[in-house]
Formats: sequence, C-alpha cells, structure tokens
Amino acid sequence: MDDPSATDGAGAPSRLLSPRQLAGYLGVPVATIYQWRYRGEGPPGFKFGNHVRYRWSDVEAWIADHADSRTRR
Repeated sequence: MDDPSATDGAGAPSRLLSPRQLAGYLGVPVATIYQWRYRGEGPPGFKFGNHVRYRWSDVEAWIADHADSRTRR
C-alpha cells in the first residue's frame, strides 16, 4: 500500500483513503471500518456515489482523539 500520509507539493494529502486502505493502515478488518461508520464511531468519511473515502487529516485527528490516555507521555 502507498503511504497514506504522502502529500502533494503543497503539503496536502495526495489522495483520499478507501475503507480497505484505512483498514490496512489501522490493522483492522474492513468490516470493522464499515461497522464504525454505521455506528458513527470511526473517522468521518465521505460518500461519493457508491464509494466511501476518508481524508488523511480526519483519520489523524480521529486517532489523536481516541488515543488511550494511559499510553500518552
């Protein structure tokens, strides 16, 4: 998988992540991504026709918001 944090020349993410790419990055099953989306628990996504996509910046923010406070320094 390409690096999801890769940026264009202006520092913006070069592309959006698919549910499969997001699952691979997070190390969870694709079904978990869809369950989180259904329950409103995962990172915010956008639906384009039949396709769901996630912004890298939204994924990073979601990870930061859900980090276990016991593991923070």
